[in-house]
Amino acid sequence: MKNILFYKGFTARVEFDADDNIFVGRVLGVRSIIGFHGETVSELTSDFHNAIDHYLNVCRERGETSQKSYSGNMTLRVPPEIHAAAAMAAEAHGKSLNQWATKVLKDAADTR
Repeated sequence: MKNILFYKGFTARVEFDADDNIFVGRVLGVRSIIGFHGETVSELTSDFHNAIDHYLNVCRERGETSQKSYSGNMTLRVPPEIHAAAAMAAEAHGKSLNQWATKVLKDAADTR
């Protein structure tokens, strides 16, 4: 996937700021806002790694967990025709709608 960086199990989204002529990034899936930047890809990557290492050290010092926890429960609102099509696709694959949706979401979310 474009504009995504990975480091030590963390994922970040990167954009280019044309006004400041720099790359800026934000770490996803954490309680704190972790941003980083660089004028080059090398600087951006280095700042990302430093930001994660610093964040992990602070979490360790405070005895906190580093990533958001998720319950595993999702409520989705989709149009009835999509619900019907998904239910039929699940049945065609011999799976429950939950099993099928889990696989589809996992495949879609697998950015590596």
